[in-house]
Amino acid sequence: MQVLILTVSAGYGHTATARSIEQRLAERGISAECIDVYQYVNKLISETIDKSTALYAKYTPEVYRLIYQYLDSGSIDERFNLMSFINALCTYRFEKLLRELNPDFIICTHVFAAQLVHELKRKGRCRAELLGICTDYTIHPYWETVSTMDYFVIASEALIYRALKKGIRRETIYPFGIPVHPKFYRASDKQQARQKLGFSPDSRVVLLMGGGLGYGLVDDEAGKILSVRQQIELAVVCGNNQRQRAEFERMRDKLPFAKIHVYGFVDNVHEMMDAADILVSKPGGLTVTEALLKGLPMVAINPIAGHEERNLEFLLNQGACVRAEKTFPVDEAIAMLLSDARRVEDMKRRIACLARPDAGKNLTDFVAERLGVK
Repeated sequence: MQVLILTVSAGYGHTATARSIEQRLAERGISAECIDVYQYVNKLISETIDKSTALYAKYTPEVYRLIYQYLDSGSIDERFNLMSFINALCTYRFEKLLRELNPDFIICTHVFAAQLVHELKRKGRCRAELLGICTDYTIHPYWETVSTMDYFVIASEALIYRALKKGIRRETIYPFGIPVHPKFYRASDKQQARQKLGFSPDSRVVLLMGGGLGYGLVDDEAGKILSVRQQIELAVVCGNNQRQRAEFERMRDKLPFAKIHVYGFVDNVHEMMDAADILVSKPGGLTVTEALLKGLPMVAINPIAGHEERNLEFLLNQGACVRAEKTFPVDEAIAMLLSDARRVEDMKRRIACLARPDAGKNLTDFVAERLGVK
């Protein structure tokens, strides 16, 4: 086969990026297959990683923050870290997969997948060219442990210096941006999107999201948002978090005159972003990328310790978002944006500078060129 795309199911973004690449390559006539590596080699590890994401996000953010800061503060020996040890145990079955598929090119949308294939590459047991995609607006510390990567795709030119500090070679760095589903690259008319979704044409629509797993949403925040002004219409996307969805539905039923739309996992977030005036969300890499492509001002809430806090720092330093916190709650952040049109226009200009509408195309063209496909 030509291209193998490796992902890890830790949240939704890495897999969504992998699927979007798979679709684009197929459109170019390039054979590609997307595989969740730990689902294939060891489902126990896959379930542990997925559940640990939820546990540290909810119960031990300070512990994970300290670990991330420690890893981020210095060089990591690629031979001596936990994931390299785990991946060394998984290489036998994974090597069997590589022999069966015999890919010419491997794309990794998660650093753990990159570490796994790196174990084989450095031992001379993988012939494919390797490309890693950093799906956040930072460089996760573990990326510096995969020295056999031939290419690194990062979210922005502004991250090149940080990548160099991490020991990544300049000639391997490509700031294409984070690839997402093609539907996010196509803008639609705001009023048409509102009509299709059943939103009022005269409301100020606030989209409240918590990512694919529904982390970061609090029904109290929805109440604060609705208190800002009467014409606010609230769309809440809870992902796969059924308990949270039920809480918001109860809130909606208690407030019959409030305009609240409650959703679970949806596949039309692009239309909701087209219809919205403001996004309130945790700053996951994929959500941020989608919002940038849609030119949607963002109020960031409840970032997961570590990489999402780095995403937030990047956006704040670029002037592309507002952060809500205890001393500046979400209702005040939204009230500020709704009352300051010049501030919103400034944010939209900065957002336009950061958006990478050609990310998917550039990556696909690059892979096609490496494979000799016209």
